[in-house]
Amino acid sequence: MQKEAKDFLILALDVDTMEEAQSLVRELKGCVSQFKVGLQLYTSVGPDVFKMIQDEGSKVFFDGKFHDIPNTVAKAGANLVAKGVDVFTVHIKGGSKMISTTVKLARETAKRCGLERPKILGVSILTSFGQRTLTEEIKVNLNIDEYALELSKIAKDSGLDGVLSASADVASIKTACGKDFLCICPAARPTWSVVNDQVRVITPGNAVKAGFDKIIIGRPITSAPDRLQAAQLILDEIEASLLMQDEERFI
Repeated sequence: MQKEAKDFLILALDVDTMEEAQSLVRELKGCVSQFKVGLQLYTSVGPDVFKMIQDEGSKVFFDGKFHDIPNTVAKAGANLVAKGVDVFTVHIKGGSKMISTTVKLARETAKRCGLERPKILGVSILTSFGQRTLTEEIKVNLNIDEYALELSKIAKDSGLDGVLSASADVASIKTACGKDFLCICPAARPTWSVVNDQVRVITPGNAVKAGFDKIIIGRPITSAPDRLQAAQLILDEIEASLLMQDEERFI
């Protein structure tokens, strides 16, 4: 079945209160596939936000970016499974043992609870990082896209379902890890919005063209004077990219 434009869109609920989050969910649940809860909202209102999103008939993406010893991350992941989240994230740099232990316990917990196991995604490189930060501060002497590819291979080999990666070379990740390995774009910005604190960004249309499976967008929608209009503009851009791809296949 061909994906619709809204199937690509994940909205980041980067707000501080349950009231703000619920207002966004109620207004925009017809425009997006999932709502992403990050540390800002979670540390303000806690796991009650998961139930709110679920009660509104929507899917929960918890972007906690876990990075700790294997036992701690695995048990935190199991708690998320029991709460019925649809997706959660871990830092790939936590290592293969941390990842594989988490995946194993998530699978066991889902089976015990009679639930579907959430998709578990790996965070490769934060989108606030540029090449200078990677080279001079983290002391990694690889091109940033090459480093993202190497981390993606670790994620795949350790059992993750996909990655959040701003790598421009999505095709290389798909080639190395398989076409069903999910690539989520964490920092899409339409041309009419500001970049904010992101360094490596891509427009929604170009993200779809590049091969990303889903796109995360927050402030360009949540801070817009007319949030529904902003969401629709992004959906129109995604739809135009999908139509262009269809046309190219028939040429």
